[in-house]
Amino acid sequence: MISVNRHSLPNGLRIVHHEDDSTQMVALNLLYKVGARDEDPEHTGFAHLFEHLMFGGSIHIPDYDTPVQNAGGENNAWTNNDITNYYITLPYQNVETGFWLESDRMLSLDFSPHSLEVQRQVVIEEFKQRNLNQPYGDASHLIREMAYQDHPYRWPTIGKEISHIANATLEEVKAFFYRFYAPNNAILAVSGHISFEETVRLAEKWFGPIPAREVPCRNLPSEKTQTAIRRKTVTRNVPVDTLYMAFHMCNRLHPDYQVFDMLTDLLANGRSSRLIQSLVITQKVFTSIDAYISGSLDEGLLQITGKPAAGVSLEEAEQAVWQELERLKHIPVDEKELEKVKNRYESEQIFNNINYLNVATNLAYFELLGKAEDINEEVGKYRAVTAEQICQTAQTYLVPENCSVLYYRAAQ
Repeated sequence: MISVNRHSLPNGLRIVHHEDDSTQMVALNLLYKVGARDEDPEHTGFAHLFEHLMFGGSIHIPDYDTPVQNAGGENNAWTNNDITNYYITLPYQNVETGFWLESDRMLSLDFSPHSLEVQRQVVIEEFKQRNLNQPYGDASHLIREMAYQDHPYRWPTIGKEISHIANATLEEVKAFFYRFYAPNNAILAVSGHISFEETVRLAEKWFGPIPAREVPCRNLPSEKTQTAIRRKTVTRNVPVDTLYMAFHMCNRLHPDYQVFDMLTDLLANGRSSRLIQSLVITQKVFTSIDAYISGSLDEGLLQITGKPAAGVSLEEAEQAVWQELERLKHIPVDEKELEKVKNRYESEQIFNNINYLNVATNLAYFELLGKAEDINEEVGKYRAVTAEQICQTAQTYLVPENCSVLYYRAAQ
């Protein structure tokens, strides 16, 4: 059990804390409730751009990284379609440096044309390297555009196109910051060698004076139910053909979320999983195949991706996947097979939450979902999944009318 303490500041900042004296380090994880889904369709990539801009210096601290390094710490950040997450780890003797740095850049960045231009070029280069110049780099763009017609999940975190970042103005960047980077739109999770009392004292000292801001109410369009299979074929200069299949699934808070997660483990996690045993090892239809869920807050995607073996067409490969899915729908999962997946998940959770930084990151996320204490209930939710639920979910969702299929052909 992970013990959780909590405190809220008058400005709306939520603080969750777990003390761990097995380490001499402290982790501060600051989660902002803003991601790519909060962007304007004609101004995408802003959340990711801000992940970079937040390291460009604030009004009082021109260089974020130097004080971190001088204090013996490390830091990083990441963005997805739902959130932007920053973390910093420090020896407990220097933990106040973390509170100082994170609070100052929440208060106000140094919005200079130079900083914007530097980070803009970094993001543009990342876009080129990951999505334009890398084999299969645009697959995420293509799949999202097919699967989502209304919801802003239809573009990836990096943005729809480079021009949205290339044309971003300083005024637009400032407006985005003051809309979302606010104490009342953030969760601070602190874990490691620090008491709850000290955490509250430092949070009140450094974050308390920051005023709350008017955060816009999120009113995102709901995705309409897909009623027919969607298909797309592209030809690119890549080594081999690849099959992508995406099925709509429930949101993160739905009771079936854990069922979908276990479905993908049954299908493609490890050599004994169904798709790998049948389609890679036995039938040799694929050289590799994977299945995973997006894990997004709103209705996400369950995806199956595979590279057909030499001489196997994409059409034949797709048909082989559908045959395996039919087996999953009509032949109940063996209890031993199901128990193995549950054991694997439980062990992963135990090992994942040994590290103090992982605990801080996970507590912030579970606080976003509802309350941080629910982290202790997650294994039980997976343990409660039944073979009947697996079968029923597969029958309902793993059907052609709920699927988008992308044939990613290698140029001859």
